[in-house]
Amino acid sequence: MSALEIIVIFVAGIGAGTINAVVGSGTLITFPTLVAFGYPPVIATMSNAVGQIPGGISASFGYRNELKGQGPRIRQLMPASLLGAITGAWLLLHLPPTVFEVIVPILLVFALVLVVTQPLIQKTVRRRKEAKGLDLAIMTRRQTVLLIVATFLIGVYGGYFTAAQGVLFVGAAGAMLPDSLQRVNGLKNVLTLAVNVVAAAAYVIVAHDRIQWAAAGLIAAGTLIGGFLGSTFGRRLPAPALRVIIVVLGCVAIWRLLA
Repeated sequence: MSALEIIVIFVAGIGAGTINAVVGSGTLITFPTLVAFGYPPVIATMSNAVGQIPGGISASFGYRNELKGQGPRIRQLMPASLLGAITGAWLLLHLPPTVFEVIVPILLVFALVLVVTQPLIQKTVRRRKEAKGLDLAIMTRRQTVLLIVATFLIGVYGGYFTAAQGVLFVGAAGAMLPDSLQRVNGLKNVLTLAVNVVAAAAYVIVAHDRIQWAAAGLIAAGTLIGGFLGSTFGRRLPAPALRVIIVVLGCVAIWRLLA
């Protein structure tokens, strides 16, 4: 591995960790970087998943204030994320890499629409609850089931191809949860970390010889730093600014995937 490759992969890891903490599409920096240096796509995906874990830890720690009081919600959604991650990791090891090429951009467009329309959706849900005399802070049974199913499906996607799973979760959960965008973002960091841990563990157990450990280590060091940076600055952003950043980076993610 050349000095240039070491520097570029490490810097890409910092950028990915920063973006993941704020939005959740940082893999679209590290994955193309690895492919550009000649790593096959599946090997790049597995190595990248291993390297993303420290960034998820630092980002979750950085959002610890936004996570206060969300313990029951995390316990409710975590099994869906873990089961989805296991399913997605299995799919990566058994299906051709081109399977999600068509569906992924469509999912991202749908997620961005949800992010943009989140205030309107939450306002509509609030009005319906008020009309029925329901507690605004409590999710209905239907909302809970939909969120658990969405979390599972996003976990499958994350276990298969980690890029932009955070955008999908913020879009889906932000539209259903009676909570602020920053608290949803904190929840996203914890659940995507769980998905990455499960997927990485599956890759290590089943295909440890196919992981490029040097590259994974560089990404890990970079994302650890980036997670702290992203959580430090991202938490200070007002909801409209955070929403704009999510949409812009989501559009970049779609462009990169299509390209």
